[in-house]
Amino acid sequence: MNQPTSGLRGLPVSDIFTRACDGDRRAIGRVLSIAERGGTDSIELGELAHKLTGNAHVVGITGAPGAGKSTLTGRLAATLAASGRRVAVLAIDPSSPVTGGAILGDRIRMDEHNYGTGTFIRSMATRGQGGGLAVAVPAAIRILDAVGFEIVIVETVGVGQIEIDIAGTADTTAIVVTPGWGDAVQANKAGLLELADVFVVNKADRPGASDSRRDLELMLDLSDTSEWRPDIVLTVGTEGDGVDDLITELARHRQHLADAGQLEARRRRRAQHELRVRAGDALANRLKDALNSAEGQSIITAMASGGASPASSLDRLLDELYPN
Repeated sequence: MNQPTSGLRGLPVSDIFTRACDGDRRAIGRVLSIAERGGTDSIELGELAHKLTGNAHVVGITGAPGAGKSTLTGRLAATLAASGRRVAVLAIDPSSPVTGGAILGDRIRMDEHNYGTGTFIRSMATRGQGGGLAVAVPAAIRILDAVGFEIVIVETVGVGQIEIDIAGTADTTAIVVTPGWGDAVQANKAGLLELADVFVVNKADRPGASDSRRDLELMLDLSDTSEWRPDIVLTVGTEGDGVDDLITELARHRQHLADAGQLEARRRRRAQHELRVRAGDALANRLKDALNSAEGQSIITAMASGGASPASSLDRLLDELYPN
């Protein structure tokens, strides 16, 4: 990868994107910031990147907090990079709902394994909510794909709905559990079965690893795995044990998607989901403007005072949103 160049300030978005495609790490960081910030520059950037996408293998890594996902992701990225692959990591960081500051421990643990490997690691803070990430994460993945990364890993903070949605932007999703995985993951098992393409029992040097593997096997036996049965890989992220096996399973699933004609279908579903989210955002903004208008305030006043029913108020609001 080329060395960073200076002088990005004031350059058009297209020029910054060109430098990112040439391997300028600073330019890659800048275009990701533009995508995360949104606005007209982000739209222009999206148009440029979209034409060059569809080549990267996007891998989602999620699981309960404390499962060792960040250490494992760091080892995974470093091992892939050592084999000559261009790897990027998007680490979705938890952040303070008060200050908005991200907790960058995930990034630090990944950097420990990836210093000097050429792997590109980027943190994206949740800031206590997931709405913006529903658009920002797919946009960032497209950019990293477009600038030439062969594998893009998205590592999330937990197994809540936000994290499941983010990991769902991947071609292949690995669910990380630990020995004694417990009720927190058990409660999510229906969603996890739908999401998981590979299961990872991390910290497998601890007692109970074989029991966790058996529990997962029993869970899979009771489910429909006719098209693809997720394999279960045992790893020790701190030592790198089992990481090669994980890489093999990720690649095997990617090949399965290609052979079964499912890769395009998955990406189509993701495109539909993203379009729905973007449409929702656009409609929400239009609704906000309509409600803040003089007519909107009149509608609210009439409904609040009992002068108009909710149904007739909605009809008036829709006329304001979509005039004939």
